[in-house]
Amino acid sequence: MELNRILRPGGFFVWSATPVYRDDERDRNVWNSMVALTKSICWKVVAKTVDSSGIGLVIYQKPLSSSCYEKRQESNPPLCEQQDDKNVPWYVPLSGCLPRLPVDSMGNLVGWPTQWPDRISSKPPSLTTLSDAEEMFIEDTKHWASLVSDVYLDGPAINWSSVRNIMDMNAGYGGFAAALIDLPYWVMNVVPVHMEDTLPIIFDRGLIGIYHDWCESLNTYPRTYDLLHTSFLFRNLTQRCDIIDVAVEMDRILRPGGYILVQDTMEMVNKLNSVLRSMQWSTSLYQGQFLVGNKGFWRPK
Repeated sequence: MELNRILRPGGFFVWSATPVYRDDERDRNVWNSMVALTKSICWKVVAKTVDSSGIGLVIYQKPLSSSCYEKRQESNPPLCEQQDDKNVPWYVPLSGCLPRLPVDSMGNLVGWPTQWPDRISSKPPSLTTLSDAEEMFIEDTKHWASLVSDVYLDGPAINWSSVRNIMDMNAGYGGFAAALIDLPYWVMNVVPVHMEDTLPIIFDRGLIGIYHDWCESLNTYPRTYDLLHTSFLFRNLTQRCDIIDVAVEMDRILRPGGYILVQDTMEMVNKLNSVLRSMQWSTSLYQGQFLVGNKGFWRPK
């Protein structure tokens, strides 16, 4: 049911497991349960194969319209109530109801985004209907394309050839990641929970992302990322928690030898710079507004 919630209408679920290709009693029971469940939520089988080694998979597709839901003999699982906010993602228990398919302001079902790679720069279906929203999105895309090509990749003292895993700590529309799409970098886009919810837009663009509260620890392995990027995150964040705690968490998830690239007010840049230097990082200021930090291998004795 949770897979159904997070899957786009018309999206696919590929399942490769022993119930798909084995025929003992346990696997038959699991398969029969899966058949009953997928039928009840209107998933259809679009392919089922077994290769020469005997390993198989089945591909399900979530419906593109609500007609199947309306034709079910039993409303089990039931459709979620209209007042349920299907977009609430943070600290929400799993639900046993079936989310209704999304519709636009005219009541029409929301379709798939534009085909890849055009969807990276086309108007996302989830973009707000406010009159200036599309213009803001277009300007944001242009801004990051220019900043990345003209400043980030050429100016700051970052060895980009050593970078692969990047995190944008305050991703907004995902413009920073979109500007890097043709380069060999993988970007995790983070939408802070106390800021505008732009994660649907990020996914519509074909990018990957998560929600996070930067006043809490990030659920990831230490030394995960090669570069952390943030644009005007700290001026709002420090009203809720100490910049020292956030800096220490950044140090935890960044690889030794990794970089941070920060754009913020000079007050926040100076505060963060002081904290990083106390942890024996090397730092530099570029064009008077971009803080570049390089994590070393130092640890207190």
